[in-house]
Amino acid sequence: MRSIFKMPSDELPPNGSEGALQLKEEEKMAQNSQSPGQDLNQLLKIRHDKLADLQSNGKDPFQITKYEVTKHSQEIKDHYGELEGQTVSVAGRMMFKRVMGKASFCNIQDLQGDIQVYVARDSVGEDSYKDFKKYDVGDILGIKGEVFTTKTGEISVHAQEVTLLSKSLQILPEKYHGLTDTDARYRQRYVDLIMNAEVKDTFIKRSKVLSSIRRFLDGQGFMEVETPMLVGNAGGAAARPFETHFNALNEDLKLRISLELYLKRLIVGGLERVYEIGRVFRNEGLDTRHNPEFTLMELYQAYTDYHGMMDLTENLYRYVAKEVTGSEIITYGEHEMDLSKPFERITMVDAVKKYANVDFNEIKSTEEAKKLADEHHIEYEDRHQKGDILNLFFEEFVEDHLIQPTFVMDHPIEISPLTKKKPENPEYVERFEFFMNGWEMANAYSELNDPIDQRERFKAQEALLAAGDDEANHTDEDFLNALSIGMPPTGGIGYGIDRMVMMMTNSPAIRDVLLFPTMKTLGKENQ
Repeated sequence: MRSIFKMPSDELPPNGSEGALQLKEEEKMAQNSQSPGQDLNQLLKIRHDKLADLQSNGKDPFQITKYEVTKHSQEIKDHYGELEGQTVSVAGRMMFKRVMGKASFCNIQDLQGDIQVYVARDSVGEDSYKDFKKYDVGDILGIKGEVFTTKTGEISVHAQEVTLLSKSLQILPEKYHGLTDTDARYRQRYVDLIMNAEVKDTFIKRSKVLSSIRRFLDGQGFMEVETPMLVGNAGGAAARPFETHFNALNEDLKLRISLELYLKRLIVGGLERVYEIGRVFRNEGLDTRHNPEFTLMELYQAYTDYHGMMDLTENLYRYVAKEVTGSEIITYGEHEMDLSKPFERITMVDAVKKYANVDFNEIKSTEEAKKLADEHHIEYEDRHQKGDILNLFFEEFVEDHLIQPTFVMDHPIEISPLTKKKPENPEYVERFEFFMNGWEMANAYSELNDPIDQRERFKAQEALLAAGDDEANHTDEDFLNALSIGMPPTGGIGYGIDRMVMMMTNSPAIRDVLLFPTMKTLGKENQ
């Protein structure tokens, strides 16, 4: 049925459009917010005075403890045919208000979006309407009323009751431009979420990415676990750790840089398929793809190898893309990446040969490799060996070409201290890195389970530490003891979750997918 509520013609805007009302009000807000003589402190004082007046009249909004919400904005719009004429309760932040004598409009923003509310004095009562006229943009309201459409066809709620649930004592940014200052957006993410709908959508999708990953892995028989963040030995990756001190034990500890070594201990213990999604911490720089604390997922599966990890990764990325974006073809910037096709698989040596026209199968010594690097103007360190030089060639000439999903396999042993050697060529290991858009998205191994070989790899890492490489690993005796007890053949992989979310949401920087990215303390930006 059609709603019984009709707006009197004298309460419509001159052109009969509520949208025009909102536009005029926003123009007024924009002009007011930019008036050079306007005193912000006076505006804030007015809000505080309004709160004091409410409190003195027994209407303190901060005394309200709950409000029953029966519908959200998008639910009402999606199911209007069923809800027309029905009474609903919505709640959210008032983002716009237009007072017109005996009746007014406001716009309420909730988790799902926003919805227009028509507030008439005759429906809510004279006292309530007087209070409503004093409410400010930014206040949080509860609205109980009937679902209807206005004469211009906009789905709305005709208010029967208006409840002030929280008084906003600050002023939101001018709505025309939202919160556009990048630094302010990251520091005040709560305002960013209010003012920029696309930002809220990004973080809703981030949550969907995580829940999709969990559904996929749970369906594959994996068990989610949690391992320590404070560790005595931060191993499992090449990174500089953060250090802290634990007073109760009077012991220096580090924040973990990876999840690997504890998860492998669980494989030793007989938990055949485990994964963890958690924060890791690396004392490194900030850029569009790096934050010192980030979300990493690592998983380990007994009785498989790196080929098994490739198959799992293909299926996982397709599943998540379909769940989050609705398609196996995703767009990032100017590139379209097709996840529905088999992902390319290429060795690092063949990739360098393909894009740099250099064949490292023909290079027999470190001296030859360094000479080749000199010829191609690639910088290296004295400690670098042939395998390190190969990796430098790969970074310089190959990575930017890997736009479509690609597995780069068989890395040199020098850069892979925890990986099983290739039986037919022990200079290389059974490892791959997964690339999209020229970025490393995941790193996987056929895990080294030989404790004797692992001890020798740790010795080599210790030598690098002594030579000044502060990203090299320390020997982990307890981990070696676990390997000595016996670990089955195992495939393992680590995924950068933040980069995955960037890809699924077409976000240009890692800070855009972190709710609260690391920022320098205000007042110290120029120090």
